[in-house]
Amino acid sequence: MTTKTATTKVPSARHAPSKRQATAPQESTDQGSPSSPQPATALSPPAAELLTYQLDLWRRGVRYLDTLRERADNMLEHERAGKPPLLDFDYETILDGRRLERPANYALLRVTRVGDDCLEDCLDASKPPVMIVDPRAGHGPGIGGFKRDSEVGMALHEGHPVYFVIFFPEPVPGQTLEDVLHVLRRFVETVAERHPGQPPVLYGNCQAGWAIALLAADCEGLVGPTVLNGSPLSYWSGESGVNPMRLAGGLLGGAWLTHLLADLGDGRFDGAHLAANFESLKPANTLWQKDYQLFADIDGQRERFLDFERWWTGFYALGKEEITAIVENLFVGNRLERGEMQVCPGCTIDLKRIRNPLVIFASGGDNITPPHQALNWIPAVYPSTEALKAADQRIVYLLNPHVGHLGIFVSSKVARLEHRAILESVGELNDLAPGLYEMRIDNPTGDPDCHKPQFQVRFEERRVEDLDFPSQAPAFDRVRALSEHNVALYETFVGPWVRFYTTPWSAEALRQLHPARTSRLMLSERFSPWMTGVKWLAEMVETAPAPIDSDTPYRQWETLLSDSIASTLELAGTMRDSLYEMGFRSLYGGGWWSENE
Repeated sequence: MTTKTATTKVPSARHAPSKRQATAPQESTDQGSPSSPQPATALSPPAAELLTYQLDLWRRGVRYLDTLRERADNMLEHERAGKPPLLDFDYETILDGRRLERPANYALLRVTRVGDDCLEDCLDASKPPVMIVDPRAGHGPGIGGFKRDSEVGMALHEGHPVYFVIFFPEPVPGQTLEDVLHVLRRFVETVAERHPGQPPVLYGNCQAGWAIALLAADCEGLVGPTVLNGSPLSYWSGESGVNPMRLAGGLLGGAWLTHLLADLGDGRFDGAHLAANFESLKPANTLWQKDYQLFADIDGQRERFLDFERWWTGFYALGKEEITAIVENLFVGNRLERGEMQVCPGCTIDLKRIRNPLVIFASGGDNITPPHQALNWIPAVYPSTEALKAADQRIVYLLNPHVGHLGIFVSSKVARLEHRAILESVGELNDLAPGLYEMRIDNPTGDPDCHKPQFQVRFEERRVEDLDFPSQAPAFDRVRALSEHNVALYETFVGPWVRFYTTPWSAEALRQLHPARTSRLMLSERFSPWMTGVKWLAEMVETAPAPIDSDTPYRQWETLLSDSIASTLELAGTMRDSLYEMGFRSLYGGGWWSENE
């Protein structure tokens, strides 16, 4: 946060005449000496400025608490409504996966209207449909289209028919990855049937990327270009000291904890656990910066904060069969990259079977899915550029230097630039010669007017050999071996007892008492009656004077204090991550492992 230095000198109290002193005439005594000065009735400028700042501080504090109250009430209202998808577009349900022969809790939607505009007059019949899949990583669907400047919005601007894949809060009992893949394949077939001769463009966000990769490998010839946004396919890759999430499996002893949490949830894994993991990555942001930014600019940030929190606090559940398969095959096992992932008996996914062009969008500022995890599968599958060309494959990657993980899907600027550029270029991908390319965007303006493009896209050829990320496979292979051992011990000696004593009531109690929920709901009117008074005060201060200038000395001191707190928390997070790295290396980097191998 940039700190500005005040250039205006504040007069001291002894040199600042009061209004009464400056205007009252002097009275003389019989001796001709001036009489004693009359007492001042107005505050001196420094005192008045301090009082104004204190009043503004109080006003912002009241509105900040009221915003947290509204967030909690929105969370309760969203749960009572059944946690519907948070799309800012009208839609109709085309296919409900729960009603198929092999059910899964997914549904296919078609976007039908944007505000008052009917899409039929805006669509381009020559452009293929776009099917967007949101991540099932603890939260509900909608992040790809919860505002106009989004992936959905840009696809509509470009004239593409848009289909959106959602999922429901509760999994179908016994739902497996095979069931999910079967339902998604049906969705692709349905969209292709509705648009003959125009294979759909598949859009996968974050953890939906592996599902889209499975579809692309399984639906050869049925789908068009595939776009992976912040999607990890190489789960063991990362930079030491920068990407600590990949170490969690080793530090926790593998996937046994996922089995335990799912059993305690009576066969359901609470998505709040995943959200809490994301929040723990950056303690400076979670514990201070996010809330202070809201507090500092409560009038400008309130609605943006509430819109995002509607999605962030909508926690969805996953079935035990599904979440354990994801953790064991992807996060801990890394089997997708190696071509060892089995979604059904005798059915192994091989990424070499993908024949449609791939677009990979990653960011250097993404500490959840860094470019290492988004790109390192390419040299693992295609050892050389010649091997990639021989496979007749086209892979394009696009790198943003600084945007964070959620910014890849949420940022309006990214939507108006990168996503718009990707969608405008999908028709050119099949014309590229087989090989690896980097997508470069020249003269970006971020202009959302789709009829007047203000940038140029070019594809620069690259070599697979240049994707030289350090290999850490030996250490993670040891993690995988330990995980399999611990899971076997848990399922043999502990799991049966946990499942025996777990009841639907105990599972629901644990769900409701999760800190990710209680920390928010404790500020709702339902659980804290005194928040009704905060609501009343917030309504009173809405008509208060405009906030003071941020260049005043008191606001500058407040900013300096905030920066120092954030720096301290950031340093603490860095030290914690360094300790994680040291612990992981000491456990799995060699040593006693080598002696016993």
